[in-house]
Amino acid sequence: MRDYSMCMDGRPLILMSNRGPVGFVADEDGGLRAQRSGGGLVTALTGLIDIVPAVWISAAIENGDFQVAHEADGDFPIEGAGVSTRGRFVVMDAEVYDRYYNVVSNPMLWFIQHYLWDLSNVPDIREQELAAWDDGYLVANELFADAVVEELGTNPDAVVMLHDYHLYTAPASIRARAPEAFLHFFVHIPWPQPDYWRVLPPHVRNAIVQGLLACDIVAFHTPRYARNFLLSCEDLLGLEVDYGALTVTVDGRTVAVRHYPISIDADGFTAMAAGPEVRAEESTFLRRRRRHLVVRVDRTDLSKNILRGFTAFDVFLDRHPEFREDITFFAMLQPSRLDVPEYVEYVERITALVSMINTKHGNTDWMPIELRFESNLPLAITAYKHFDVMIVNSIFDGMNLVAKESMLVNERDGVLILSENVGAYEEIGAYALGVNPFDVEAQAEALHQALTMPYAERRARGDAIRQVINENDIAKWLQAQVMDIEELRGRAVLPPDAA
Repeated sequence: MRDYSMCMDGRPLILMSNRGPVGFVADEDGGLRAQRSGGGLVTALTGLIDIVPAVWISAAIENGDFQVAHEADGDFPIEGAGVSTRGRFVVMDAEVYDRYYNVVSNPMLWFIQHYLWDLSNVPDIREQELAAWDDGYLVANELFADAVVEELGTNPDAVVMLHDYHLYTAPASIRARAPEAFLHFFVHIPWPQPDYWRVLPPHVRNAIVQGLLACDIVAFHTPRYARNFLLSCEDLLGLEVDYGALTVTVDGRTVAVRHYPISIDADGFTAMAAGPEVRAEESTFLRRRRRHLVVRVDRTDLSKNILRGFTAFDVFLDRHPEFREDITFFAMLQPSRLDVPEYVEYVERITALVSMINTKHGNTDWMPIELRFESNLPLAITAYKHFDVMIVNSIFDGMNLVAKESMLVNERDGVLILSENVGAYEEIGAYALGVNPFDVEAQAEALHQALTMPYAERRARGDAIRQVINENDIAKWLQAQVMDIEELRGRAVLPPDAA
């Protein structure tokens, strides 16, 4: 992996995200212990903090976080997380955090950026939402900006890397108080076309785009999202945009808009798949395996399109009864955002649909769908290794690393069914069976095509996907960003291919 430290001096990196690499919880002795945070963001940035010393700023979420923040009165060391990695918690009132996170970030921004609103009915932008923006989102982002500015006071040459939709307005506040700071923002979810941003009142959507434009680099996973952002700058704010150079001119500054497809630690994930925890799961898993295995592993997020995937399987069984009792659809779903009413209802609908399909097609010896609501990485990897078909049919998805992880370690020449609206489609869609996520008929047909595909074609498709993943792993994702940071710190913005 490239030595990233050459791009910065002193304490070179300030990372900022809503959730940090660790949270602190009480242990059995009444003390505090650090608990590693889940999620792809922490995993993705591990390769960077393993090499470059960093301060990671995040919100205090767990009860122990507040105690650590109070005792540290600034930043604190994080044991076992990178090279000299230090943490810093942003402490805010519970009501501010609730408005910032549970009203604006989730679901408002998440729903907009995944095209999830049923616009004939929701959302209603009323006093509660406007207050949550003014007294929650903006306040929280200002608190994050305060922490960054304080760190920059000690390390003015540091590069600031901000991550995701919780922090859109913080860069403008940082820029106003630290005009020479280098700000890099990575948006990890889709960026919709400008018309969909018009769901929000002008002062809200404009503040989001203007906040991002306070950065030197605004980054996305795919060219499509980068182009949608440029369209938003032009359409919503009337700014000068160069689609060839991928730049926006604003207030005499030139902002680079880039796309870096995130990936996985291919070597590390392969080693994990061969490890003892996965082997322990495999013996039980394989004893239950029927001739054919369809798998999906997801959070119970509305964007994952779980209901249509199960409906497609129902249609498939109706049309191809020869597969009865020879096939299992193994679905491991991690409950998500159960404090949001729409998500609670979604889990109930998933359970009801699976029950209907199992009752309709199953018998006392065979249930076509095995549904698990849990988070169990060794079991998920076991399913990855042994599927015949992996279905990733998200409505929209920033990247979706399940598509990459599962194909990397699969040992049965499994076939990937992949939504054309998933970020990973731009990299590996040519070798998957691409589907429109709303077309249940196409998904049912793709299931049959995958299960009857000749062995040589299955192997060729899988090998091609694995080659892409191995060549474009997480190290390349990080390297591409650091190379652009090195080039752009001189404020001379280059065309995207110049590096």
